[in-house]
Amino acid sequence: MTIDQAAAAPAVPDEQSEPLGPSLIARTARRPEFGALIGAVVVYVFFLVTTSGSGFTSVDGTASWLDTAAELGVVATPVALLLIAGEFDLSIGSVVGATSAIVAIGSGTYTMPQWASIPLAIGFGLLVGLVNGLVATRTKLPSFIVTLGSSLVVGGGALGLSRALSGSTAVTLTPEPSVQAVFGSKAGQFQVSIAWWLAIAVVAWWVLTRTRTGSWIYATGGAPDVARDAGVPTARVKVGLFMATSAGAALVGVLQTIAYSGGDVTRGSSFIFDGVIAAVIGGVLLQGGYGSTLGVLLGTATYGIVSLGIFYTGWNTDYAQLFLGALLLVAVMANNYFRKLALSGR
Repeated sequence: MTIDQAAAAPAVPDEQSEPLGPSLIARTARRPEFGALIGAVVVYVFFLVTTSGSGFTSVDGTASWLDTAAELGVVATPVALLLIAGEFDLSIGSVVGATSAIVAIGSGTYTMPQWASIPLAIGFGLLVGLVNGLVATRTKLPSFIVTLGSSLVVGGGALGLSRALSGSTAVTLTPEPSVQAVFGSKAGQFQVSIAWWLAIAVVAWWVLTRTRTGSWIYATGGAPDVARDAGVPTARVKVGLFMATSAGAALVGVLQTIAYSGGDVTRGSSFIFDGVIAAVIGGVLLQGGYGSTLGVLLGTATYGIVSLGIFYTGWNTDYAQLFLGALLLVAVMANNYFRKLALSGR
């Protein structure tokens, strides 16, 4: 158990003096994902009612919002772990676009084997994360500023090089069959990105709840000074999470390039804040030290439901931003409430 978890964990009730039912309900209400679960259910029921007969609940409709959620979830999951550790990354959108261009230009323009350009793209993402982490931890500058700078460097560099090497910001690519199977295949309407999303979520859950590194992540975001005094390598934890976040963004770039048969430097701009939105809706606090993988999974699913649900209502899709903005504000207030509730249970 982490320093922060120890502070937030409710006291173990006396089974002889307190009924199991109310105790279980109270403990469940203190979980980070409790608000995210309520939000996901409410949003789904809302669109279930407002889109009756439009196909929202059909296999195709379900696949549509799951595919949207999965693509975001691949990057939102490591973003959430970084937020739990108390840091922020604005460079993920540029990394998505840059890695998409690396694969498309490397294999589409210069005929590099796709199984060589893909590791090159992932390696580039890891390098960006390493630089972000080292600069943020060694200079003590806010990660918001550090990653904003790297976002501009990576995005501008990728845009200029893409035009210089291929003459365009968008490059077509015909995926090789084996690459298509791993990164662009479908089971009916369900894209393979869903499997990637769930696999990454399981790994993140295991790290966060079953390893010493998970305890360090919570401690780094919840009580950094105490964690350092206790011997937690907070700088190393943050650098590793910055690298994981950039690797997730690079994987999204690869998935998009293969799924859409081409790369585009400008494709990742929506991920800059969408990953953070999904994490916060999922119960992660922006000040760090609080959150769960299950909550992020639910928050990302909620994002997908809203994004596609608006389309099935027949309303102007611009209202999706209205819904997401309202959800974000409610989530921030709910997260702080459940955090205080958890602390009150000590």
